[in-house]
Amino acid sequence: MKVSIEHVAIYTKDLERLKAFYTKYFCAKSNQKYQNQSGFSSYFLKFPSGARLELMSHTELFDYKIQERAVGISHIAFSVSSKGDVDALTERIVRDGYTLLSPPRNTGDGYYESCIADPDGNRIEITI
Repeated sequence: MKVSIEHVAIYTKDLERLKAFYTKYFCAKSNQKYQNQSGFSSYFLKFPSGARLELMSHTELFDYKIQERAVGISHIAFSVSSKGDVDALTERIVRDGYTLLSPPRNTGDGYYESCIADPDGNRIEITI
């Protein structure tokens, strides 16, 4: 049996803002918006690697505080080609007003990475 992750999904109150973020900085391509009668809407974003991210919204969403080291999904990691690309993409995202959670660095587990927050506060690692 071959198993792979088909996609990961994120709920958001602002689909267009989140779609714009991932298409602008991470080269995602979006499908057409899906909407149904129950108040649900979504986009599927496909990245150059073939990975997919579903962005979802609903008219009955509630807010919760995203916390580091809480049980649940911690982050999404995007791989780029080089340390220079990690540095440049991180700088570009921060310059555009998004939150830097940790600057580019070598980690103890062998990665070179930075961590930023997407527009909803989800943790995004940029790594090689």
